[in-house]
Amino acid sequence: MPALRLIFLWHQHQPFYKDLVTGQYRLPWVRLHALKDYYGMVKLLDEFPNVHQNFNLVPSLITQIQDYVEGTAQDPFLNVAAKGAKELTQQERQFALQYLFQANPTNVIGRYPRYWELREKFREHGYAPEKAEKYFEPQHFTDLQVLSQIAWFDEFFLEDKDITELIRKERNYSREDQSFVIKRERELLGKVLPAYADAAQKGSIEISATPFYHPILPLVCDTNAGAISSPGLPLPQNRFRHPEDAREQLLRALDLHQQVFGVRPQGVWPSEGSVSEEALAIAHSLGIKWMATDEGVLGRSTGMFFQRDGNGRLPADLAERLYDIHRYEKGDTAMHLVFRDHTISDLIGFVYSGMDPRDAAGHLLHNIKEAAQPVLAQGRDAVVSVILDGENAWEYYPKSGREFLRRFYDALQSEGDLEAVTVSEAIARHRNASPLPSLVPGSWINANFNVWIGAPEDNRAWDYLYHAREFYAQHAPHATEAQRKLAYEEILIAEGSDWNWWYGPEHHSANDRDFDELYRKHLSNVYQALGAMPPDYLSQPITGAEVRPVFTPQTAYIHPRVSGDKIRYFEWMGAAIFTADQRAGAMHGKQFLLDSVYAGIDSAFVYGRLDFAGPVPDIEFDLLVNLESWASGESRPRRALRLDARVEDRKLIKWDVEGREEPSSTNEEVTAKAALLRNFEFRLPLSWLLATPGSGGSSENNGQGASQSRPAATIPATSRLKLRFSLWHNRMPVDALPVEGWIELQLVGEEELASGM
Repeated sequence: MPALRLIFLWHQHQPFYKDLVTGQYRLPWVRLHALKDYYGMVKLLDEFPNVHQNFNLVPSLITQIQDYVEGTAQDPFLNVAAKGAKELTQQERQFALQYLFQANPTNVIGRYPRYWELREKFREHGYAPEKAEKYFEPQHFTDLQVLSQIAWFDEFFLEDKDITELIRKERNYSREDQSFVIKRERELLGKVLPAYADAAQKGSIEISATPFYHPILPLVCDTNAGAISSPGLPLPQNRFRHPEDAREQLLRALDLHQQVFGVRPQGVWPSEGSVSEEALAIAHSLGIKWMATDEGVLGRSTGMFFQRDGNGRLPADLAERLYDIHRYEKGDTAMHLVFRDHTISDLIGFVYSGMDPRDAAGHLLHNIKEAAQPVLAQGRDAVVSVILDGENAWEYYPKSGREFLRRFYDALQSEGDLEAVTVSEAIARHRNASPLPSLVPGSWINANFNVWIGAPEDNRAWDYLYHAREFYAQHAPHATEAQRKLAYEEILIAEGSDWNWWYGPEHHSANDRDFDELYRKHLSNVYQALGAMPPDYLSQPITGAEVRPVFTPQTAYIHPRVSGDKIRYFEWMGAAIFTADQRAGAMHGKQFLLDSVYAGIDSAFVYGRLDFAGPVPDIEFDLLVNLESWASGESRPRRALRLDARVEDRKLIKWDVEGREEPSSTNEEVTAKAALLRNFEFRLPLSWLLATPGSGGSSENNGQGASQSRPAATIPATSRLKLRFSLWHNRMPVDALPVEGWIELQLVGEEELASGM
């Protein structure tokens, strides 16, 4: 009887926030996530001994946790949380207000009434620390200092009697309460790594590794790999090619894991699932037996496109390809590979947090079994790989998602025909791995490296790294051993992927400036370690050196949940982006209310998202979204719609769409949606615009069993949608994006969009 095996791999990672020269941490996320997620995720498995899982621990995360446990971490965020409220300087008070509210407002802050109350007080003053600081009394700060730490404690830690009593107290915390919480933090951090070592020793988990400082291995080997995945991609001026650094990053990772956990990893989840044949050869030479990446890389490597039907299912031939163990062999290199089911993995990351935990757990189990059914029906074993971030998703779940996980694990353990296994167990039990003769370079995001290379800021960052690496090569032979060691360590840190994650148009956060400054600091330290002055350009922000590209076209179908909560930025990956050029406009004294627009399609809907330049404006206003569908050669739009949304007291009061015909069904009416919380989002059926994504001029099979059945297009495949957003106050236009012209979306099928056609 064929077997269904489920591989769960949780990736635990944080950037390297420590400045090696000053010893200071630039951001607190290692400490906070170690308190909240890392311990509980593995400890929970004690309740489910038959559920085996995989945890991927990034070495740079491990060393930072060790730093905190040993008491040597210099964390200004912790220092401010620990200092007596009456002793805080004005600068420290503002620092506390700026950073101690950086948490999910609903599930982290909102869980504690006093914490929410203080956040609302901060909001009343525009989230501006310099304005709000004078309205916060010492007791306000003490309560904030205590609750901002407890809010990050793991569910298991919250069960401690002492912590429970503090939570019950709710407010008016004392200096002794504050000191107790800070002391307890270090004790709890010390439980994290031993919990993983114990679980691995019992055989309930397999611990895999990532290259030490989380670099994109294919790009460290050769930045020209970026143009292999995306032909025509702009590359840095200087070609960075250091496979020896890639090998060092991987070797150090394996050595540290053996030192900390007592066993050398057999497998690797490479940073961001980034693979290439050169990276596989390096891993093989170091004894790695398996690696994991995304289904998109498998699709490009085999010429197959993993298009799912309306129920999210793959055809039998594609399911047999994906739900398998693969064996890459070329020359002296051999490697087992598993490929992540993108759809199921993303359900956990982005969808189930909004569902009842019981329903979400049942839906996940049903999806896994249904996905594998075409393979099992052929009498073949099926291996379904679910791989995702093991930390950030849980902020969006009530109580860190523990009820969801418990219900799912319990159901999983009760299934007699489904095995939850480690990757090594799956490989050992799988009868025949499918041969994979070649591998196209790519990552888990659109099977390319465009997030980390290609944009002007990304390429500038690579050029700065190139120059620092060249300087090291020229001057290290004349330096002392200590100087060489420090300089090379900074090089390896700067090779990490996290810096370029925040450069370019794709991702932004409240900490963009921090990441930029820290990256340039690491590069500056290379020069300083070798006794030289850093180049002047490292004193200038990379993010501000030139205006961001105003428009980035859509690169992949999107399926965002329309919630009005802009922190779900992963769901908008692949969307077209239009960013306001505020640096130019500010010269004329213009007040910007709108910051950026995201827009995109999938096979059935058009989606839009409007981000404000600050909080939602505290005025009564209307948001208008004009949408038009156009066909090639026509002088006027096929259909023009206007979405009109009324906002009062920062709440969406009503909305409607003008210009559409009456919906053909009540279901069509229900599928349209608009929402406003921290931003404005909407979803409208493409049918309202007489629009159907085309097939690139052909619906013929490509000969690889991956053709997509599409209805005849109402509008030719070369047609497009045009969108424009505007904010009106007292019937007058106040701001618009774009100010002139339109945002354009190409109406093409997902395969053509992904290939850049």
